[in-house]
Amino acid sequence: MKHIAIFQRDLQVGGIQRALVNILENLDYSRYCVDLYVFDDQPFYALKEHPGLRILSGRAWPYGSRFVPFALARRLFPLPRFDRDYDVAVDFNSYSQECAAGALAVKAKKRVMWVHNDMRVKYAEEPKYRLLWHFFKGKFRCFDGFAAVSGGIVEGFRRMTGLRDVPVTVVPNVVDTAEIFQKAQEACLLTVDETKYNLCSMGRLVHQKGFDLLLEDFAKVHAQRPDMYLTLIGDGPERSALEAQSERLGLRDCVRFTGNLQNPFPLLKQMDGFALESRYEGQGIVLWEAKCLGLALFMHKRLEPYNPGLTGVEDMVSALRAARKREKRLDDLREYNEGVLHALDEVLS
Repeated sequence: MKHIAIFQRDLQVGGIQRALVNILENLDYSRYCVDLYVFDDQPFYALKEHPGLRILSGRAWPYGSRFVPFALARRLFPLPRFDRDYDVAVDFNSYSQECAAGALAVKAKKRVMWVHNDMRVKYAEEPKYRLLWHFFKGKFRCFDGFAAVSGGIVEGFRRMTGLRDVPVTVVPNVVDTAEIFQKAQEACLLTVDETKYNLCSMGRLVHQKGFDLLLEDFAKVHAQRPDMYLTLIGDGPERSALEAQSERLGLRDCVRFTGNLQNPFPLLKQMDGFALESRYEGQGIVLWEAKCLGLALFMHKRLEPYNPGLTGVEDMVSALRAARKREKRLDDLREYNEGVLHALDEVLS
């Protein structure tokens, strides 16, 4: 039996949070005993009870702690007391100072950090990340190994951290297809016009996810495909700007913003296609969730390195203009998930 400590900032809406929930729901608890330390007590995602899973809440560090160099922050800010020794301690968040500090504070034989994004592109694209990087960059050298959610982010990680010899294991995100299939059968208050081609995208409404790029392309598509409608599932700081952009492009009657949905899968099941134009990713778990429900996928070519096995296109406008309704078939992603769980065992062993 392996004893694992996992540190995560919160279980609010987000790809990192969803990825962790999927791991915990599919872990073999006859082999693993997990303590999950969460620095937030208002979860969006609810975890099922498992005999080998214990959830412990800690107090989040103050906002200003993120602007303190990591080595100093570890001395200045308190952590809860830890009452167990662990085989592996995991910083699953990789952004929050307290998650890294927690994973380093417990007694553990091995310490691993999850890497969820292309750090090199994120650093180039986002001024806020460049600022935060200045303060937390010292933490990476404290860990024994790393788990990257795709092979496409490994080189960027090594360049940014300078860690050329440290082990990095590629562990894509688990896609809990059984749960998706079950949740997709639940009632849905939102419906679609089945005579139209219903396109959707899903994610946090932030710069990284490129919803502004998708709206620009969709406006060109809709000019020739008035039968195509777009639904954007999710919320975030750019929602107002995106809604204003949609109005400016004349898309009021053919683009719908749903906000966050506790269960998006009944709506997703009604769609014909799923589009993603993120500027960069770690992996893009939403693509795989759409794939398991049989939706046609439209992703930009630049996302291929983050999603091996999926094919992107250079010209999203042409690809979307050519989209046609087709029969949808569920895909349980069996081989994919088996590979993920094998890689996960490597990291936690």
